[in-house]
Amino acid sequence: MSDTPYFERHVFFCLNKRDDGRNSCGDHGAEAAQKHAKKRCKELNINGQGKVRINQAGCMDRCEEGPVMVIYPEGTWYTYVDSSDIDEIVDTHLVGGKIVERLKI
Repeated sequence: MSDTPYFERHVFFCLNKRDDGRNSCGDHGAEAAQKHAKKRCKELNINGQGKVRINQAGCMDRCEEGPVMVIYPEGTWYTYVDSSDIDEIVDTHLVGGKIVERLKI
């Protein structure tokens, strides 16, 4: 068994939709953002084994700060508004290895 992780970075987007009226990531463009990130990573050829994996997630218990995503292994949590924020996270964090402080939560 290899000590090398299967993915260098694993990105989870909360797509939760609460039915009790509380704020939900799924109500703030999370699905479109996740799809955009996945597409962007494919375009940059940074997806796949040994690289980056973009995943959907259920509730990660931070919807009040959302929409939210988290990047592992760093454990860096972000919020975002639109696809330009997602592009900045992809370019700066996933490609460049630097945290986007203005979007960090």
